[in-house]
Amino acid sequence: MDGGTTPVRLYKQTMSFSHKKFILVLLVIGIFLPAVSFGATAKLEYSAWMPYWKKASSTADMLPHLTAFSEVSPFSYTVKADGTIVDTARITQEPWKSFLTAARAKKVKIIPSILWTDPDAMHKVLKTYTLRIAQEKAIMKIVTDNKFDGIDIDYENKKAETKKYFSYFLQELQIALHKKNKILTCTIEPRTPLDSRFKNIPTDIAYANDYAALNAYCDRVRIMAYDQVIVDLLLNAEKGSSTPYAPVADTSWVKKVVKLASNAIRLNKIVIGVPTYGYEFRVTPDGKWFDYERLRSINHDEAMALAKKVGVTPTRNSAGELSFMYYSPNDISLSAATSTASSKKPFRLVWWSDSSAVADKVNLAKSLGVRGVTVFKIDGGEDQGIWNVLK
Repeated sequence: MDGGTTPVRLYKQTMSFSHKKFILVLLVIGIFLPAVSFGATAKLEYSAWMPYWKKASSTADMLPHLTAFSEVSPFSYTVKADGTIVDTARITQEPWKSFLTAARAKKVKIIPSILWTDPDAMHKVLKTYTLRIAQEKAIMKIVTDNKFDGIDIDYENKKAETKKYFSYFLQELQIALHKKNKILTCTIEPRTPLDSRFKNIPTDIAYANDYAALNAYCDRVRIMAYDQVIVDLLLNAEKGSSTPYAPVADTSWVKKVVKLASNAIRLNKIVIGVPTYGYEFRVTPDGKWFDYERLRSINHDEAMALAKKVGVTPTRNSAGELSFMYYSPNDISLSAATSTASSKKPFRLVWWSDSSAVADKVNLAKSLGVRGVTVFKIDGGEDQGIWNVLK
């Protein structure tokens, strides 16, 4: 995660193992971090991503609950290989047009997201000054023409060698946005502490995000604290030594991620990304490992419908999320008691984040004293109990 140069073995969980020059002089008051202490601070801010591929259900679900949020982020823009920004959501059309009008009426900030996941294209564009500046101007035009309150930069899967150019990009974009009194939000992948990620820590770790630069240039830093699965070897050993453990976001892991980030990024800029979805896996035990093959994403409604179909009652698992196991859809249900490595038969594992898991992250955010939480995603399929949490 976060551009580490050493690959991690994905979807393999061990059943047991032994435990174990871009420095700028910035003449801006307060960019250097004081000593960090954790503890509840101001009222927590809530925000949410709204996917363009579910725009009808997303906007309909959000409308009655707008006052719960300080800002919303239509997941709306994508980027071509040449750096050209595309309005994938068609943000000026319905249902967005009416939704954005309602959000403005409720004084909810509108900060759309730009998603880019092509590492080669990102490196080329951000490294090339003329292309980088052209993209920054295009972003500014989007923000000003649409009267947005800012922009969310969600550039994922960057190369480590892109780090300084991405930092230049954020610095230049921040200057342009602040001249217009606009907000720069930066969305980043989670960074797991190395002693939790590796049995033997590599010496050549390199990251794609410069946390000091993020702290300096981003008004909010949204950490996508989800898709944990098997990245934390210590938690795997503690909680997955005899049964499957493939969480979307264990609160224990999220706390580690936030504490690590807070060494360089101010707590009042950190926003914890909280999931409302999960995954279905095909799991194969082999006596020593659980081998995970991710089959699909799944939301709360879909998971509950599947559990009913196969005759299983979901249970609260060791990560505080919901899960259940079953054989293939035509087979009988599989109880947790039989889901061990000694059983050679592959089975399905469904694991997701419901409203109770969201509440755990909200309580964690309050205890850590971060700025807020941002929900990924509101699309109509999330656990509707979430609205009792986001108050």
